[in-house]
Parts: sequence; structure tokens; C-alpha cells
Amino acid sequence: MKPPLKPWTHRAKAMSAFLAVSLLAAGCGSVTRAGSSGGDAFSYAIKSDPGLLDPAQVQNTTTYTALSLAYDTLVHAGPDGRIVTGLAEKWDVRPASVTFTLRRGVTCADGSPVTASTVAANVAHVTDPATKSPAYGVVVPEGLTAKADDTARTVTLSTPEPFAFILQSTRYLFVVCGAGLKDRALLRSGTSGSGPFRLTSAEPNESYTFAKRADYAWGPDGATTADPAMPGSVVLKVVGSESTTANLLLSHQLNGAQLAGPDRARVAVPGVTTTVQANGTQEFFFHQGPGHPGSDPAVREALLQAVDLHSLGAIATGGTGRAPTGLVMEPKPCPGDTVTGHLPAFDPLEAQSALHAAGWLRGPDGIRVKAGKRLTLRMIYGTSSGETMAAAAEYLAQAWKKVGVDVRLRAVSDAAYGEVEAVTQDWDVDWAPLGVTLPTQLLGTLSGPFTPDGGNFAHLTNTAYEKLTTEASRLPGTAGCALWDRSEHALLDSGDIVPVVDKTVTVAAHNATFRITSGLFDATSIRMTGGRK
Repeated sequence: MKPPLKPWTHRAKAMSAFLAVSLLAAGCGSVTRAGSSGGDAFSYAIKSDPGLLDPAQVQNTTTYTALSLAYDTLVHAGPDGRIVTGLAEKWDVRPASVTFTLRRGVTCADGSPVTASTVAANVAHVTDPATKSPAYGVVVPEGLTAKADDTARTVTLSTPEPFAFILQSTRYLFVVCGAGLKDRALLRSGTSGSGPFRLTSAEPNESYTFAKRADYAWGPDGATTADPAMPGSVVLKVVGSESTTANLLLSHQLNGAQLAGPDRARVAVPGVTTTVQANGTQEFFFHQGPGHPGSDPAVREALLQAVDLHSLGAIATGGTGRAPTGLVMEPKPCPGDTVTGHLPAFDPLEAQSALHAAGWLRGPDGIRVKAGKRLTLRMIYGTSSGETMAAAAEYLAQAWKKVGVDVRLRAVSDAAYGEVEAVTQDWDVDWAPLGVTLPTQLLGTLSGPFTPDGGNFAHLTNTAYEKLTTEASRLPGTAGCALWDRSEHALLDSGDIVPVVDKTVTVAAHNATFRITSGLFDATSIRMTGGRK
């Protein structure tokens, strides 16, 4: 996957850091199972150190995984994507607001009560310009305000304009409470939440230990920690190498992990249960600014006809991918397949005819020329995406060269990617996967001001998409799904975004069961099944 950070705004960085699918355990949230009896400790591998533990300042996806053990949100997503209760026992959704009624008796890990004012204080902190929270504008909608009534146990979140998924967006707002709410410095290396576990030990770059709260009774759909098979503690072990992670699983020193590379095959053995989950869509864009070949829709269509996207996806994922069904990660609020039938079929001969009809004629060296200008595509992709991405880029280049295109590949480091993509814009094709959980999170990237003034890095001007998303944004939640689906069709039909393949991860378990969705634990789902460790 491309380097996940887009530099033109800290909000875009947040979307990439939180939602970049190469780092998330996305998918349907199915429970991974193994073993048959009880236990007390659960150990799980994370790929990097969580770092700063303040939920309002997170830019490391691993941190979200850790914080999901210690913090609650107002609502949760069930295994089927349905919104279920969390801190809130009920809610009333309007186009530009949602009013939550909180559960009674919710307490922070330090024993202090969690009230409507607690939630409002969290919103105020994230939206305060002085906070410079990377969550603002992505996890928390722009202009969001909160009004609390502690007597009624209600908090109303409102936006200046209708916001379609105002309810669903609160799944990612971790509520800080107690001492940490008063002194955020405590959150540099500690937690202060109402979740089912609390951090008791932090050894940077080694491990983080969380202890179970015995009195917890307000999890997803009312889940508690009363089940004796729940672990008494969760230990997150920092393991940077997937090969090492596999070794630890096979030697029974871990209860859980996720693997995206070739080592996933090694853990598919008796004693380790594995499930394969979708992990977001890999896609590429044509730069549509003036002077770029991709500014001509006929050229975009011809270039897509020249590529066997199925083979390209297999190469990009080492044969572990799946056919994409949309631009939003599972479990998505609008189910269904928006991709099938909306991309040109593989037809190299038709591609050549289309390019000829568009005025691009083959020159003596086989490269097409129009008005004295060679048909050149400068493609960029991230070096951190590994060997399979490099092979996919070569495959794409060869397919286009066969129809008369001069393709120039450029592998770009994470540090330099933002400068090339958004500032110098020295590219014509950008392999730029976007991982989002709500359609609204794509708006600033696929429409609006162009880079460097905005987040629209491919300079898209799809009026049908803009019209449909404007209409859909006025409808609450799934009421606008038909419009959101049509908006994706508009992008695909125009070749504005080209979804190639859904990557996958293998979630492995030994003597445990657990559910992880979009990088977040359902902490109350963790069960030990193979005896005390």
C-alpha cells in the first residue's frame, strides 16, 4: 500500500493513519476460534509501539488497537455492521444532530461517574483548534458541537449542516473520563477510560498489559466482563516482524495476531485457528489536471481496457486478494456490490482502437503521439508496499506499453510521497489506496479543492458524484444508501477511481477466541479456551 499520510492537512493524515487499510484488521469482524477450555491471560502481537496514548492525538493505528481495550464509545458496530448500544442505551437521529441517552451507572476506571458532560467535554477538546487533533474533520465531523443534560442523561451532538452518518461516526470517538479528562498529560503513557480493561503496565517497544475490570457491564449490546472465560489480563506484545510473530504463535507464546504476508501460510496448522478477513481496497487514480493524459475520459477508458484487472490484483496481493465490491471497508453502512459491471472489460484491441480514435497515433518507435506530444504516463507507488506492489506496477506498465504508452515507474519512499503526490504533483498515475469506513470520509479526497489547496489530489471534477453525495449527505444513515451507491457508480463509470483488489489479512488464534474489526477489538468478545497460561 502507498504511504498512508497525505500532508496537505492534518485531517487527511488522520484519515490515513486511522483508516489506512494496510494497517487495519478490517473485515466482517468474525470471531477467530481455537481450543476448548478456560484460561486467564490473552497475549496479542502488535506491529509497532502504540506511542502516545491520548485518544485525541492518535496517528498510529496500533494505538487505536490498544485504546479499544480501555475506552468506550457511544455506540458500536455489531458483527453484521448494525449499530448497537455502548455508553448510550438509545438515540434519536436527525439530519444534523443525534441525541444520545446514556446508560445509568457507568463508571471510569478510577471510579468516577461517566456523564453526559463527560462526553461533551471530549467533543469540546477534540474540536478546540488549540488541540490540533488529527481526529477532527475525520472521526469527529467539522463544526460538531455537544450539549449535555446530566439530569436527563442526554448529550446532543450537532453539525452546522446535515451529516449523513453522524450516528455511525461516533463509533470511533473514544470517551476519556476521570483524571485523564482533567489532566491530559496522564494520557501520554496511561489510560483513563470506562472500558472493560485498564492499562496497568507499559514497557515501550516491548509490551503493554491491561487488567480486566470486574464491574464492567455496558459493552456492545450490554456485554459484560462476567464470563469466567474472559481473560484477567490482555498483554499486547510489540513484534515488528511477521516471521517472529508466526514463530511465537507456533510455539504457543501468543494467543492472537494478524498477518498480511507470506508467513500467514505457516500458521495454518493444527492448534492455530485462522480466519481470512478483507483488509481494504487497493486502487489507483489518473491525474486529471490540465496537460495530463488522464484528463481525457476516452484515454482513461482505453487505458483500463488495456489491463486485466483480475491478474493485476492477484499480482499486487500475491494471490491472497479478493474482488472489490466498493470503496468503503467492511462492515460498510451501505451493503452491496458497487464495482461489478462498472469498469471496462479487458480488451487490448479495443483499447488500441480507442486511443487511435482519440488522436493518439503510433510513432516509429511504437509510442503513441498526439500534436507532437508522446503518450507518457508517470506512475508512482510506495516503496513500503513491498515486492508484490513493485511487480504489480511492472505488470501495469507492460500492459500499457503494449498499446503504445511510454510508462515511467517511480517507487517513492513514505517520507517523500506526500511531496510528490500533493505538492510537485509529478505523476500521471498514482497507486493510492484509501481506507475509509464511511462514504462521507471520501468527500474531501474525491471532490472539492485540488491539492495543494485541498485534499483532491487527483483533481477530480465529477459533477454527478458531487450532486449525488450532496443529496445523500442530507439523509440520515442508511436512508441515503441508494444515492451513495450511485455516487460510487459515477466515479467508476468515469474512470475517476480504479478499485483493483481487496487485500486480506489472516487473523490467527491459539487457545482463544476474539473479534477485531477495522483494527478495533471488541474487548468483551475475548475468551480463553485452552487453560491458564
